[in-house]
Amino acid sequence: MFSGAERRRRWSADDKRTLVAAAFAPGAIVSEVARAADSGANQIYRWRRDLAIEHAAEFAAVRVSADPQGSTPAAPAAAMVIEIGRARVQIMADAPPALVSTTLRLLAR
Repeated sequence: MFSGAERRRRWSADDKRTLVAAAFAPGAIVSEVARAADSGANQIYRWRRDLAIEHAAEFAAVRVSADPQGSTPAAPAAAMVIEIGRARVQIMADAPPALVSTTLRLLAR
């Protein structure tokens, strides 16, 4: 049985992002970050999943040219090309890691 007043913490979106970033930084231990924030590791994992879903709606820049000869300046070469089934993804070197991982996760479904 619980003793004392039950409390439910309210976390701002910025607080969630900060804790998720700290928990998954190189060398960090999720349970230690969660304990320091008076939270649970499962909550941190949940926030990470929720934040990934938020970023899934982001779009990459697209250049459309009416000229089939490509008179527009050439796009930089992709740093990586991944083919999954009939889908082909070109990932540029400056692509945000969160966008890349979310895109690949969605393509793998």
